[in-house]
Amino acid sequence: MLKSARKQEKDDEGRMPLLDHLRELRNRLLKAVLAIVVVTIVAAFFQKDIYDFLLRPLLESVGCKDGVVVAVNGKPCALLKTNTLLAPFTNALKVALMSGVLLATPVWLYQLWAFVAPGLHQGEKRYAYAFAVVGAPLFLSGGYLAYAILPQTAEIMLGFSPENVQNQIELDSYLDLLVRMVIVFGIAFELPLLLIALNMTGVVTGKRMLGWWRGMIVGLTAFAAIATPGGEPVSMLLLAGPLAVLYFIAVGFSLLNDKRRNRNNPDAELSDDEASDLDLTPEPIGSIESVSGSRPALPGQASGEADGPGSHRLNGYDDIT
Repeated sequence: MLKSARKQEKDDEGRMPLLDHLRELRNRLLKAVLAIVVVTIVAAFFQKDIYDFLLRPLLESVGCKDGVVVAVNGKPCALLKTNTLLAPFTNALKVALMSGVLLATPVWLYQLWAFVAPGLHQGEKRYAYAFAVVGAPLFLSGGYLAYAILPQTAEIMLGFSPENVQNQIELDSYLDLLVRMVIVFGIAFELPLLLIALNMTGVVTGKRMLGWWRGMIVGLTAFAAIATPGGEPVSMLLLAGPLAVLYFIAVGFSLLNDKRRNRNNPDAELSDDEASDLDLTPEPIGSIESVSGSRPALPGQASGEADGPGSHRLNGYDDIT
């Protein structure tokens, strides 16, 4: 049985020795891998339905029918094929594994966030579940976007084929491309959660993230141009647009989080060499304490060495000094 290191040594601030951190990381990774393996095994029993789902957009857009080389719309079409004896088995394994990674997204995202969450304050640890709940739809949305734009990309790529030339696409190559696009698009859609995690752990402020917006727009556009295999502007904008919107959503959330956090800490935004404002407002003076009239005698005064009868002075002074 896997036993969490945090149950062995509890700390309100999530502090643990290095070996306990490594043990905790091992446990989290094993749980995530176990979830992926279980879902992969289940997906293997629905292999035919998954194949139909993955191949339908490509076959409907550029698939060849009845052995022709030109589709009904007059554009070049493609014929899917396999070349080796082991190709059907490896393709089936690849499809099942991809399904396992996608469908087990809530589990491994939660394990990732649960490993980071103890570095937060006690009141912020509840965001671990929200991270998994929000992160899973974002990852699946990115994967579905890749699945949706692939037929359009295929039409553009096959448009460069000469006339009367039959396009034969290897099934494993198509699955490799689809898996790569789904994973890349899914991870790209996790960008806002990464920025929010950095903000919640105090690494970067929302104000600083907002100052990055020009570079982020250029970087997201360049990333979209590289990630889309067709390189055409429509697919690029379909990826860069949602990423930019998600980035600004993360910036807005971080600004609100900084505002909430700074309510109890007015000096949080000051740099290390900047002095905080001093409160020079006068405060009311409390009640005056009464002083008793009787005064204890000093040793010299108690002995009677005074400046006269009944005098409290000694050699001209109030005390023996």
